[in-house]
Amino acid sequence: MELTEDTARRFARVALGHVARPFPYKDDHVFTGPEDLRLPQAAHPVFFGSFDWHSCVHGWWTLLTVRRIYPDMPEAAAIEALADETFTEAKLAVELAYLDRPGSRGFERPYGWGWLMYLHHEASRHEDHAWAARLEPLARAFAARLRDYLGILTYPITVGTHFNTAFALVLARRWAVGLDPELVMLIDDWAERAFGHRRDYAGWEPGGDEFLSPVLTAALLMAEVRPHLAFAPWFEALVVANGWLTRECRPVTVSDRSDGKIAHLDGLNLSRAWCLNAIAARLGGEAERAGLYQLADQHLAAALPHVEGDYMGEHWLASFALLALLPER
Repeated sequence: MELTEDTARRFARVALGHVARPFPYKDDHVFTGPEDLRLPQAAHPVFFGSFDWHSCVHGWWTLLTVRRIYPDMPEAAAIEALADETFTEAKLAVELAYLDRPGSRGFERPYGWGWLMYLHHEASRHEDHAWAARLEPLARAFAARLRDYLGILTYPITVGTHFNTAFALVLARRWAVGLDPELVMLIDDWAERAFGHRRDYAGWEPGGDEFLSPVLTAALLMAEVRPHLAFAPWFEALVVANGWLTRECRPVTVSDRSDGKIAHLDGLNLSRAWCLNAIAARLGGEAERAGLYQLADQHLAAALPHVEGDYMGEHWLASFALLALLPER
């Protein structure tokens, strides 16, 4: 499956419909006193839409990505105009100042951190606009927080939701490769300590409200950290030799897409497809790659028709569908 212009336009229309939609909104805010009472737009004049802060961030990543890939599509002009209006120095200064609040230490940790850095990574590819320069202070603030966080995070968090460590580190590492080589080394060292000894995965996956695969996100991180000759046998020992991949890694069923937590499972199908594609691209054997690509396509086909329909999925699923459709192969 490929990202066609029709699909890119569909994703653009979806994201344009929610990144500036203020309600409903789920606020990740620690109230330290009555003076903290405010509307989300006051604290987050950039990322106040899309139901929550992190979804707004990766909704913007979706918009900038499809704009770059299909710059002549009709929706590109609307994306540019809204980005110019949104990514201003004044508005981003408010977002940055929010991090200095005493109650903001754990704000969006680590999921939103990784996505903000990945948004800046994408913005840097749009040299005809100042979006990257304006986003960079916020990205570097989260990078500094990530360095401190890895210094105290003794064990990886391996749930399939926003607290997952490996997923955030994949996005952050891709940002850091060109901007922060010390952070790359820190992530690589931490990933080796956390996951380098793992083998024979037997977790009870999927969980009922997960949108990430605990084992495949960790495997994708290791695929980016390790060279092929070191990664391939590690992956074999993790999920191939014990039969987990062929026995357990199948598209999941979503029983109620109006339930925000149950709707996470569409995201699990999409994020698994992304991981499987990316991991396959880093393996050597043609037959082994083909099997993973086939499995990725099965997961993608199960979820792609449901990117739109109910706002509980619509405000975020296109980002994960786009990850899965980008050319990792």
